Order: sequence, then C-alpha cells, then structure tokens
Amino acid sequence: MASKDSPAASQAIVMSASAVCEEANHLWGVLKHVSIPTSILTDHRKQGRSDFTTEAMARAFLYKEIRELSQSELAVRLKNRPSLLKGFGLEYPPRQQTISDIWKKFSPDSRQIIRSAATGIALEANEQGIIPDAVVPSDPKDEADENESEAEYTKQKATRTIRLARKHAFPEFESGRALNMTYDDEAILDMVARISEHKGSAHSEGEYGWLTDDELTADGSTILRVLKQFATPTDEDAQLTIDDLLDDDRMPAIDRMRDELMSAFDSASENIINSIRGDTPFDDREKVAAIDITYERIWTSPWEDKERGIINTAFPRMASGYKKDDEYKRGFKYATITLVGDMAPIILGVEPVKENSNWEKDDASSYSKASLVSRLLDSAQQYVDLDAVMFDRGFYSKEVYAAVEDRGLTYLSPVPKYTDELQSIDDIKTTDGVDAGVKHDVPMGVDGKVHHTAEFIYAPVDDDDADGNYGVYVTNQDHVAPDEINSVVNQYSRRWDIENQYKSIEALLPRTSSMDYRVRFTNFVLTALLYNLWRLTDYLIKVGKDREIRSPPEIGFRTFVRALGSYLREIG
Repeated sequence: MASKDSPAASQAIVMSASAVCEEANHLWGVLKHVSIPTSILTDHRKQGRSDFTTEAMARAFLYKEIRELSQSELAVRLKNRPSLLKGFGLEYPPRQQTISDIWKKFSPDSRQIIRSAATGIALEANEQGIIPDAVVPSDPKDEADENESEAEYTKQKATRTIRLARKHAFPEFESGRALNMTYDDEAILDMVARISEHKGSAHSEGEYGWLTDDELTADGSTILRVLKQFATPTDEDAQLTIDDLLDDDRMPAIDRMRDELMSAFDSASENIINSIRGDTPFDDREKVAAIDITYERIWTSPWEDKERGIINTAFPRMASGYKKDDEYKRGFKYATITLVGDMAPIILGVEPVKENSNWEKDDASSYSKASLVSRLLDSAQQYVDLDAVMFDRGFYSKEVYAAVEDRGLTYLSPVPKYTDELQSIDDIKTTDGVDAGVKHDVPMGVDGKVHHTAEFIYAPVDDDDADGNYGVYVTNQDHVAPDEINSVVNQYSRRWDIENQYKSIEALLPRTSSMDYRVRFTNFVLTALLYNLWRLTDYLIKVGKDREIRSPPEIGFRTFVRALGSYLREIG
C-alpha cells in the first residue's frame, strides 16, 4: 500500500514536468529535464556500488510506464538509442535482468510514485502538445460534421501530420551550433523540404533566396554546412572534414557518422509512430520486411590514368562500383529495410554501404552483407516483431541467411547463379504433369559447419534471362510442399514495394555536387524521413476513410512534401 506521502511526491514530479513541457519538443526532452526528488524515493540497493543511479533509473522507469513498454522492450530501446541513454543519465544500457532487479529494489511506495507520476506527465504532455491525442478516429465524422467532404478530411489529416513533423520529427536533428544562429536547425530542415519538392540543391535554394531577398532562406554554403554537422558526431567540437572522420581502415568513423544520423532518424520515426493512438501500422497481420540497396550515381572517375593503373586520390572513399542496365557505374550506396506486403510501406532503417570495387586493393575496407543485414534488422525490430524478410539476388549469402535464421525469422530470396541446379530444372521439365519442384533440407554451412537447412524452390518464370525460364528461390521455411510453391513464390512479388520506394526517394533526393559523404548520406536519410511522413499520413487517411492500406496513395509524395515546405514557411 502506498504511503500518504505518495500522491504529493507524484504531484511534485508532475508539476516539474508541466513547467518543462512549455519548452520541450518531445517526451525525451521532458524526461531529461524533469526534476526527480530522489529523497522521496526508496532504493534498497547499496548506493555507490551500482553504475545506474536512482535518478537515472527513475527517468527510465517513467519512460517505460508512459510508453507502456515491457522491461525487455525498454532494454532494447536503451541499447539502440544513445540519445535516450544520455538523456536519462545512463553511461551504458542495462540488461533486461538488471532493469528487473532494480525495479524490485525500489520500494512499493516508490514504484507507485513512478506509476502515478508517469500518468500525470503523460496527461500534461498531451495537454501541451508533446504527446498528441488520438489521430486515428474510428469514423471521419468524429472530427468533422456530416457535410464535410472527403477532400477536407484528407487535408485535415495531412495538416496534422505536418504539425507532428514540426514538433516531433525535425527537432531530433541537431547540428550542435550556437543557439543564436540566424537559421536554427528546424529552419534548415524546412529548406531541405522545399529543395526536395523541386529536386533542387542547396546552391539553387540559396541563390533563389538571394535573388528574391527572401530572409527565410539561408545561403547554400550554410545549408551544406548544417547537413555536414547533422552527421558529425556530437563529441567532436570542430567542423571536421571527411578525412578527419576516416580512421586508418576508413570505416569506424563512418560508423560514428551513421550512428549520429540514425539516432536522429530513429527518434524522429518513433516520435511520429508513437503519436498514433489506437490503430497502428504494425498490427496483428504478418509482418514482412524487404532489404535492398539503392544507388546515387556520380560521374567522377576513380582513375587518374586507367591504362597505367594510377588511382585518382581525390575520388570519394565511400563510393562503390555497381552494374545497372548492363552498364558499370559508380556511386554512393544506401541500404534500407522496409515494411512490405499488407502494411504501410514504412522505412524502418537506413545504412551506408561500402563495397570493395575493382579500382581498389583486394583488402580495401567494405561492409559485409551479413553485418549490414544484422544492423538493419536491429533497427527494424525496435518497432515491430518481424515474421519474415526478403532479399534480392545481391544478398545471396549463407552468412546473411544465418543471421536471419539466428533471429527466428523466415527468409526468401532468389538464387543468382544456379548452374549446379540446371539438372534439377531439366528433371522437372521432363516429368509429365510437373512444372515446379522443391529440393528439401539443403545444408547451409557457415565456417565449415551446417548452420541450418533450407528449401530450394524451382518455379517457371516469365523472364528470358532466367536459365531455362525457371527461377530458383531459397527459403528456410519448413518443408515447402508442392502445392505451396506458387504461394511462396508469389510472396516475393511483395518486394516490389521497395523498388517503388526507391523511385519515390530518387525523384525527391536533393541534387548536390558535394562528394562529402556526410552531405550525401544526410540528404538520403532526410528524404527517407519525408517518405515515412508521407506514408504515415497516407495510412492515417486510409484508416479514417476505411480504405485498403495497399490502395493507391490518397495524395502524392511530391504534393505532400510541397505542402510540408510551404506550411512550415507560413508558420515560421
């Protein structure tokens, strides 16, 4: 039973949070600055012997209660979100068992204080717009009179998401510049939205501002500088060059850039997704994700003199070679993991890609596909419990499949080269009444040992490039029966969502001549965020109108981004 002092103690925390809410942009900011009077909390641990203070854990427990997380979910959030960890005052993420043990060491009164305070903070944050109220009504008429048109309802939902972007997504990107700068970080992001809408560049946006005396538009060099700073690790005091961030093996500092940007991307995505009450994009349907790589082409040559084998030392180190449309090209690569199938196609993770290319030494640094897949799955599983993941031929690797198998997920992928399988195809084609087949329990070895077994599926396809007009697919799904072949193969068509996603992003990706990977990767991440905002808006509209989630978009991507940029300009 709670003591008589518990309500007063809870109210003291809530009153502090109420004051913080007036300045904060999101829940993390509230919990970071709310006053926690530890003298009113009883923590039975031996003080001074724990790496996790009472105050830091109280903030974490408040977050857990407000977000209705399990202890394991809280442990995952703290592990994957450095900014969250830092905001609570934790030096490193506690394990789930540690969280459980500490919670038990808090007295019953203290646990009740935290629960009550969490409820009060949530209500206060909702009242002040930090945590939005329900934005998915069961009926559009809940928010509009009977005469309101569907067009007005669509406009209302799009406007609401734009407001959410301003309050819950954009503030997560911080450049670390002085607070008295002419254009704050959110103003720069407004400019990026406008640049994306007309596929412009930082230079063209700045030039337009100069030509029209538009005081709301920064110089192009300022925009580029802030884009670099978004990707510069927060513990670096100076404006570093890309060479400063590249260690001897070229890769670890790129990891730090990625972590800085993706922490902001993850936080922004979580803030928007958690703004949706009631129905969510991640319901009880089967949750399937697709992983793929897209390219941003550059025209710079890696050779100073190709015939003599002399390398261009100014060639960007993060650029890789690739083949597309039967042509060898060069460019920057980005990998994504995206929900596909019967759910809103939301990007759940973005990763930089570096692959060894023919102008580099054999031991040049590159990311393995397996580690790339593992990081993307880590990102996605922050939000949703996946059931399956699909790849294109470029990810065909036993190490990749082992990484998926280890997580208890199902994978499905086409086999790129299957000369060894031609005899199996011939056997199928010469068997009367049979046009497809399965090879069961094929060993998948890693490091000289059988890791798991897989099914190889042979099915006819309408593709002249496929040997024998047959496609071969590999999956770890248990024992695929002959009558299940078409169903399994047809699942792969869901992967086309990711191709449409890349076309949408490419159409709005800002142009730049900069070879600094911070600019390139930041542009891609921000455009991916705009894509998510659009898809979430479309999802909310369709749910309100009782439309199929997979039906054509209610508003176009470019239209949405144009409205986003214009709206933010109007409200300042």
